[in-house]
Amino acid sequence: GSYFAWSQGHRIVKLVPWSQCLNNFLLHGTKNVANATSTRLPRQNSDSSQKNKPCEHIIDCGDIVWSLAFGSSVPEKQSRCVNIEWHRFKFGQDQLLLATGLNNGRIKIWDVYTGKLLLNLMDHTEVVRDLTFAPDGSLILVSASRDKTLRVWDLKDDGNMMKVLRGHQNWVYGCAFSPDSSILCSVGASKAVVAAILV
Repeated sequence: GSYFAWSQGHRIVKLVPWSQCLNNFLLHGTKNVANATSTRLPRQNSDSSQKNKPCEHIIDCGDIVWSLAFGSSVPEKQSRCVNIEWHRFKFGQDQLLLATGLNNGRIKIWDVYTGKLLLNLMDHTEVVRDLTFAPDGSLILVSASRDKTLRVWDLKDDGNMMKVLRGHQNWVYGCAFSPDSSILCSVGASKAVVAAILV
C-alpha cells in the first residue's frame, strides 16, 4: 500500500507514493479547500528525512507497457534454487518490486524505491498481457501472454524461469493466484478458464 503505478499504454510508467496520491485527492477532490489544506503533511527539510521519504519515479520501459504488478519479499521464503550463494540479488524484508509486461514479450523488474532496473526476463514471443506475484512473498511471478502460454519465474533465483504452462488454444489474457499461492487460474481469448496446481 505504499506506492501506486500507472501507465497510459505507452512506454512510460509513473510510480507515485500512495500518500502523495491521497494528499492530491484531499486537495483537489473536495469542495472544502480550507479543510483540505490543513491536511497537508508538514514540510521536512532535514537530509535524513528526505532520504527515507518515498519519492516519485518516472520509468522508461523501452516499449509499450501492457501489464503491471507489485511484489514484495518475505525473507523466510527461500528460493527453490540450490546454489543461492550465486545469486546477484539478495531481496530484503523491505524490498518492493514492480514487474512490467511489454509489447515485445519482455518483462522488466524494477526496484520501486530507487526506480532502477533489476532484471530483464526474455522468453515470451508475444505481448505480455498480465502479471501476478504469488501472495505468499516468495517472489514467484507468473506472466500471461498472447503466445498462448503462462510462464512461472523465480525472482529469488535471479529471475530463472521455472515452468512453461500450456493449455490455452488462444491468447492468454489474465492470471491470478489463490490466496495460499497453491493454485493458479488463467483465462484466454477462447473464454476458457484453466486452473493449475503449483507445487
